[in-house]
Amino acid sequence: MLKDFVKAKRPEDDVLAQEVKQAREKLAVYQTQIKQAKLPVMVIFEGWGAAGKGSVIGRVIRSIDPRFFVVRTMAEPTAEELRYPFLYRYMKEIPEAGKFTFFDDFWMEEVVKQKMRGELDDAAYARRVKSINTTERSLTDNGYLVMKFFFQLSKKEQKKRLRVLAGDKNTRWRVNEDDLHENKHYDEYLEVYDRYLEDTNRSAAPWYIIDAKDKKWAELQVLRFLNQGIDTALKNHALAAPILQNTFPLNRTPLLSEIRLSDKTISDEEYRKELDRLQKKLRDLHNELYRRKIPVIIAYEGWDAAGKGGNIKRIAAALDPRGYQVLPIASPEPHEKARHFLWRFWTRLPKDGHIAIFDRTWYGRVMVERIEGFCSENDWQRAYNEMNEFEKELADWGAVVIKFWVHIDNQTQLERFTDRQNTPEKQWKITDEDWRNREKWDQYEEAINEMLQKTNTTFAPWYILESNDKKYARIKALRIVVDSLKKACKEK
Repeated sequence: MLKDFVKAKRPEDDVLAQEVKQAREKLAVYQTQIKQAKLPVMVIFEGWGAAGKGSVIGRVIRSIDPRFFVVRTMAEPTAEELRYPFLYRYMKEIPEAGKFTFFDDFWMEEVVKQKMRGELDDAAYARRVKSINTTERSLTDNGYLVMKFFFQLSKKEQKKRLRVLAGDKNTRWRVNEDDLHENKHYDEYLEVYDRYLEDTNRSAAPWYIIDAKDKKWAELQVLRFLNQGIDTALKNHALAAPILQNTFPLNRTPLLSEIRLSDKTISDEEYRKELDRLQKKLRDLHNELYRRKIPVIIAYEGWDAAGKGGNIKRIAAALDPRGYQVLPIASPEPHEKARHFLWRFWTRLPKDGHIAIFDRTWYGRVMVERIEGFCSENDWQRAYNEMNEFEKELADWGAVVIKFWVHIDNQTQLERFTDRQNTPEKQWKITDEDWRNREKWDQYEEAINEMLQKTNTTFAPWYILESNDKKYARIKALRIVVDSLKKACKEK
């Protein structure tokens, strides 16, 4: 793209000034429409060092109410950030609906630097690019406008600017070793930049190359493309995104009606013996996980009153409290509803060597949100593939992903609900909503069967915990966790 880039003709100064004024006024009008349409806008600035990205951001944001935008500079990842998935620190920063986030560098900068340093071989680079393309597509499918600008400079112009900046004591700090190295090895960087732009130029989130030799002209180019992108996004905001075919390998999953429950029991004596044995093993494995820096994500879903809490409690009891967290997931808060539905899970991921146990998960999208009408049919139908992609990202990072469906039959749930309602110290566990959900048992069963069929991947499998006998389910869960962690440690 850079090698074939043909510069647009720069207007004369008086025409340029007038067009900039008009473009700023148009952006100011669009800002109100963006707020009303609840359109989240990501504006990403990438490019050569000293190309003037920061200056142009400063010019563009003059037209926007400061209450409705933030500017983020994505510097080199810290040691702490490197303990999370590659996408983690970027997904944390995505904007709320109706607001802008302007990024001075984004994931391109990190990938190119790592490629130039030899930290990414071709296979690792390809995985990064795939992750980025998948994520940008998921963002746009979920209503985001993603605008990507690359600021192009010649080697001669970059060298001149770096010299001017370095010669002034007030701007010397803006020139670093990476900038100097980039200019010295301009042709090599050009190859990597060009390859990255080609690899990530997609119709949903295309690249716009900006002639950055003149700052005011660069501003006008950005404003033209940005206004055009906003106009198109506002017109198309209500359109449904395509449903993608699943391409991930799936395990066969039985229907809930096929699962035997009555014979899944355990004696009290065997329960106590196995509980002690498995918790000791899990305690030792937790130390090994920390040493080997293996992250673990255990996700619990299940029928109300199925025994998720007691199951989680027996696993957590074996873990070092400094190395795990139980995350109860309730209805999303307003600031969470205003972002991609996976955002609140991205921001709760464990760092390497740690364990996150989710009590309810991202699968609410295809159960309660689907049945209660909290999202559109297109939203929940797309979500199967989006959740598989999310879990694949975690698995590729090196995480062990274990998903439990805690299963009971209809009669057992009724008995437990009645017991809770009639026992004062248990009444806090039962709500009117639980009874309402129970009336929709058949709808939920249909949704759960579809969820299990479409998301039981080889890299993030579902395990059914038969929980008419809670003690049986606890021991089964512990065995699965212990076996999965032993396997991960061995493979590591």
